[in-house]
Amino acid sequence: MEMQPGNDNVDFVEPLLAFWFIEHGRKNWFAIDAAYDRDFERRFGSAFASLKSAALQSNLKPTSARHALASVLLLDQYPRNVYRGSAAAFATDHAALALARHALERRLDTQLATVDEKLFLYLPFEHSERLADQNRSVELCQQLGDEEYTRFAQAHRAVIERFGRFPHRNAILGRPSTPAEIEFLQQPGSHF
Repeated sequence: MEMQPGNDNVDFVEPLLAFWFIEHGRKNWFAIDAAYDRDFERRFGSAFASLKSAALQSNLKPTSARHALASVLLLDQYPRNVYRGSAAAFATDHAALALARHALERRLDTQLATVDEKLFLYLPFEHSERLADQNRSVELCQQLGDEEYTRFAQAHRAVIERFGRFPHRNAILGRPSTPAEIEFLQQPGSHF
């Protein structure tokens, strides 16, 4: 089945949410697994391409919580898995963040059933290199009441407070690293 994610066609929503939250879970979300990444690409590549196009044209405004969550997952997590280690991994971050803001403005997050669902709607704030977004991320994660998610949000914010960007992205994005960033990148836990 072709899954096109325009505003009127939400065929991709439930299959994607089932793939992410039911078929898989925490064991896959933050791990490097080439087979998982290939399956993600095979099953949702066309939906990502369509969604990316709609988002870049500012033509995407989900009205339901589940549509917003699935759209954010595609724009935020899909590229991080499928394009891992390349600049394309971050190419739709701005669109994911715009959708997350749209969803929060409409309080769609309050309609999501689980802490994990809400987290993935909030992650674009944690992935931003703007301190204001990082502060929002920490606030949102604290409201979830999950210590691990809050700790990671605080760790991301600390990096942005210190460097104004994520140094582990520098090489991928063609940015020169400062001596302090190079030293930081040699420490355990410096790469998210």
